[in-house]
Amino acid sequence: MIYNERVVKITVFYIIFYLLLAGFWSVMLLVFYQTLDYYTPKWQLDSSRIGSNPGLGFRPLPPPDNVDSTLIWFTHGSSQEWEHWANSLEKYLEPYKGGRQFGEHVQNCKIDDHFEGNRVCQFDLESLGNDCTYANNFGYDLGTPCVLLKINRIYGWKPAPYSNDSLPSLMPDHVRQRYDPNYVYISCAGENPADKENIGPIKYIPEDGKIAKYYYPFTNLDGYLSPFVFVKFLKPITGVLINIECKAWAANIRHDRTDRLGSVHFELMVD
Repeated sequence: MIYNERVVKITVFYIIFYLLLAGFWSVMLLVFYQTLDYYTPKWQLDSSRIGSNPGLGFRPLPPPDNVDSTLIWFTHGSSQEWEHWANSLEKYLEPYKGGRQFGEHVQNCKIDDHFEGNRVCQFDLESLGNDCTYANNFGYDLGTPCVLLKINRIYGWKPAPYSNDSLPSLMPDHVRQRYDPNYVYISCAGENPADKENIGPIKYIPEDGKIAKYYYPFTNLDGYLSPFVFVKFLKPITGVLINIECKAWAANIRHDRTDRLGSVHFELMVD
């Protein structure tokens, strides 16, 4: 009898203890969430852990079982051993298609527009043409693959223009010769001398690898889709691993290969 009373008392004690503990943490979480803003982070740009120097991302990504890899490796031709890469790109592009980018803030923007207040500029996928489309297998079947490149999102970041007399010495000629301060640019090249020889000619879509500045800043509004550039490798040497580095160009983007600031690295191998 005494044993049963002790068991009951201990059980009741722990029930009350864990109820009070759960209540305490519920109150703390409620207080914590009251200090958060759904759209605006408390720490931004240089005051945040992310910082104010964006990197780049690329698509398509390797299969999930090889998630740490940065190698795009496929065999072109009728065997369809390139199918994963085309399907992966098509899946990423789904939100951009058929009017799926919508919301009260979404607008059709033009380069000479002046915006005030919250807005999201619509990214027109159709304006990119037919070279890099699923209908053409993004070029993987012909050994001329398209790779999508985008600037990673940083809340509140806007590309700053270069002045005409301060263009970086390492800026590619195709950007330097046509530089327009209304755009931020993306370029790609082989990392090493052998890679520069093997990479072959590159086509940028849109032309010159430019992204209009009106897509920035990212402010976490509904309907926002990251702008991007397609890079099409027209004649990469087959059977050779090619190390590729792509960079974004703006006055407030610093390049650091070690930390991948302002750039991205991936490898391409076409069989």
